[in-house]
Amino acid sequence: MSTTTPDSNAAPTAPPFNRAMIDPPPAGAGSVQALATDLRDLGYTADGVGTLLGTAATAALDREQAEPARHVVARVMGDDGAPASQRALAAVVSCWMLGDPVPVAALDGALPTLGAAGAAALNLGWVREGCLHPVVDLSPYAADDHGDLWVASDQTALQTRSALPAWHVVGIGRASLTLAGNIIRRPVARALDLGTGCGIQALHLLAHAEHVTATDLSGRALEFTAFNLVLNAEVLGLAGTDPQWGPGGDVAEALYGPGGRVTLATGDLLEPVAGQRFDLVVSNPPFVITPRGASGPDQGALDLDRLSPLAGINTYRDGGRPGDSLLAQLVARLPEHLKPGGIVQMLGNWEIHHEGRSGQSGQNSQNDHAAGADPDDRNGQREPDQRVPGAASPQWSGWDARPRRWVPEGTDAWFLQRDLLDPSGYAETWLQDSSEQLDPAGYGTGYRRYLEDFEARGVAAVGFGYLWMRRPEADRDGRIRTEVLESELQQPLGPAWAAAVERWDLVAGADGTNAGSEAAGDLGHLRALHVLVPGDVTEERHQRFGADHPEVILARQGGGFRRTAHLDTATAGFLAAADGEFTVGQLAGAVAGLLELDEAGEAALLEAVAELLTDGFLVPVPDGDSD
Repeated sequence: MSTTTPDSNAAPTAPPFNRAMIDPPPAGAGSVQALATDLRDLGYTADGVGTLLGTAATAALDREQAEPARHVVARVMGDDGAPASQRALAAVVSCWMLGDPVPVAALDGALPTLGAAGAAALNLGWVREGCLHPVVDLSPYAADDHGDLWVASDQTALQTRSALPAWHVVGIGRASLTLAGNIIRRPVARALDLGTGCGIQALHLLAHAEHVTATDLSGRALEFTAFNLVLNAEVLGLAGTDPQWGPGGDVAEALYGPGGRVTLATGDLLEPVAGQRFDLVVSNPPFVITPRGASGPDQGALDLDRLSPLAGINTYRDGGRPGDSLLAQLVARLPEHLKPGGIVQMLGNWEIHHEGRSGQSGQNSQNDHAAGADPDDRNGQREPDQRVPGAASPQWSGWDARPRRWVPEGTDAWFLQRDLLDPSGYAETWLQDSSEQLDPAGYGTGYRRYLEDFEARGVAAVGFGYLWMRRPEADRDGRIRTEVLESELQQPLGPAWAAAVERWDLVAGADGTNAGSEAAGDLGHLRALHVLVPGDVTEERHQRFGADHPEVILARQGGGFRRTAHLDTATAGFLAAADGEFTVGQLAGAVAGLLELDEAGEAALLEAVAELLTDGFLVPVPDGDSD
């Protein structure tokens, strides 16, 4: 594979970062390893920086407010009585976390092996008038699998005090951390990081994947990924398994040659991996909706074979395609790139259209958590309905109709909507994400483009959330699950998600066709199962003063997805007795007899129990623990 070329969108005064890492000099990776040695000896870790800055300044920096941190590092660097190690750490924080010029002498002391001149040679900054002026963000990152890492990316708006350019490569952000926490971590042979950006997901994947392929449309992004891999090679275990990662090694051969653990490839979406299949695909794709210009493509019938990115977009986030068609394209095509049993986990957003606009069917899905809302036909538009389980904000009925249509036959899929924004809220969110408010004229123009685009295409709202898909081990009908959960979820969510998938499969049965409330199939296989209520589930009852019986009974999860289930007398009685000793059949029969339920009533109870099991209010007793 050929090496990447400079990004054509880069400004003339900001050349592509660290060209030498793609076309390495004779010294190989030695200078990058010198930087890693210096940062490790310095204690440049998330905990070390937190201790230096203190709780208040660290929290402010998380809110993208840098002045408290600047105040702390200026005080430490100017205090001759402060420990030399603290002054050195403050210099590096000031330079590559805050984006401020730092005297060369201070950096030479902080990085004794590399020095300021070596940092400039790595394109980490320019030396001018006795100071090194940083041009990248280089931040510590505490990973739960590898430990302490460092991640380089383009400077943030906090550091540059300006709107982000189109060629920007984003660093460690909330979306990246959310996706990393969502991933079901299991040993796999081949993993794909689609739209790798600075490579944060690829770093995590190396902890449990034998080989990782990382792709991006931006050659600049892959250069950052390459640098971050080399910078963290020792911690990632790369240096010990491949001599190309060691001193004097050929990094280009390690990244692009055969037999290595990592492959980098440039291209649009799935083009770089045509014909390849993976056990795991993770992606934080550029799903943000790009407003369509007056001469933009038609949003009518989408031809997924003809979609390509538009020019003039922020490549790190903007789909550059009409509406939510980038996500539709990925959902439709990714299963082709999965091995049997392979899964996809990614983030995305989907449009919700006004009734009768832009192909919206208006049909509620079988598992429509917004069922019961009647459209308000005033002015041909619908109004949101508040009565949606898991939602704190008003919702639209049938929000999941579009995502469900994208899923190809024979594929399991789970859409979890976490947030819902109206057109104005969506515009504000993403214009502020790229700090467009620092350019008032551009902010106003961009805002109007969003509103005009959404109005022209009948977009009432945009949902954001998490996606999970799987290619079944054997050919069968696919299962689709959709739900709205806007409350805070357990982090990391991956272990809870893995357990939830196992329970979903358990309820579906050996042939995968029974799906609880989604398909009222034969649930008889559950009758012999021993179940119990997990320790994080609590009961909550509400009744008026003087009332003989509770009017509302709730089951609440303290961990995992933190759902709330509304119970009736039968399901509350079942949960109260589910301690693992008796089978589902025995408990259902006992509750049915006590409440004098007929055959249909007992069948309805069994179906409700299946749903409670799927949602985690019940869990199967491990083999041997029910005796």
